[in-house]
Amino acid sequence: MIAPPRTDAEIPGYVEALDLPGLADIHVHFLPQNVLDKVWSYFDDAEAHYSRPWPIHYRHDTDTRLRILRDLGLHRIPALTYPHRPGMAAWLNDWNREFAAAHPDVVHCGTLYAEPESAEYVPAALKAGARLFKVHVQVGGFAPDDRILDPAWAALSEAQVPIVIHAGSKPLPGEFTGPEAVARVLERFPALNFVIAHMGMPEYDAFADLAEAHSGVHLDTTMYVSGFFNHPAEVAPAFRERLLALQDKVVLGSDFPNIPYPYADQLSGLAGLDLGDDWMRAVLWENGARLLGLEEVVTGDDARTEE
Repeated sequence: MIAPPRTDAEIPGYVEALDLPGLADIHVHFLPQNVLDKVWSYFDDAEAHYSRPWPIHYRHDTDTRLRILRDLGLHRIPALTYPHRPGMAAWLNDWNREFAAAHPDVVHCGTLYAEPESAEYVPAALKAGARLFKVHVQVGGFAPDDRILDPAWAALSEAQVPIVIHAGSKPLPGEFTGPEAVARVLERFPALNFVIAHMGMPEYDAFADLAEAHSGVHLDTTMYVSGFFNHPAEVAPAFRERLLALQDKVVLGSDFPNIPYPYADQLSGLAGLDLGDDWMRAVLWENGARLLGLEEVVTGDDARTEE
């Protein structure tokens, strides 16, 4: 295998050595400043929440964070948002639309909450051009299989827009976390393109079962084997075999900027699984590019802007 990057500065060379046009990271956050301030304040108090420090590695202003991602090789930059209470998702969707309009290489994202209004604002966001959604079950504190969300899930299923869903029970469990409710949603809407955040941590096998059973279900690598929660050496041979068989279903995710380590640690951790360069090419670019519609991205024709 090609030697993985040890630092962020080595990432472009690694991507070039793999003969990839860039990185297709499906799990990146940009938020309204007042919301971001609250998120970073929460992580500042991480020892109270997680019993360990969680220093934000990329604690920079918006323009700096966009530049860093462009330098790392992201041709399109998701701006995932998520509400923690009712009445917030529609406002976040308006912010997402404006943020994407202001930055040509930002992916227009959307979100939802389990509330009657989701039947209206989800189709509205799709009509406005949203191409990626984020749902956070633990932070939102709602059941994804709540029937009130059926119109929203139906609209997302019809649009075939990917939905990054944090439903695993770590780093913090919630009343509605776990694979069971997600499985019930898929029973009703089997064509949904769910992207399971954090590989479904810690219910890895159960969420892998869903990826194997449903053509639209993928697993994102966010924080997986990065050295913070777990290491490549801790992954059992049987699960490595599952990941190899799921080569077309594993998608790069990072959680940038809210990670307590350099971005390179995510890539080197995945390489440490020793699943081969073809697997890395699929994970770092091909699968995410397919989901985000980036297959035709060529550096010379890219819409990135320098700010």
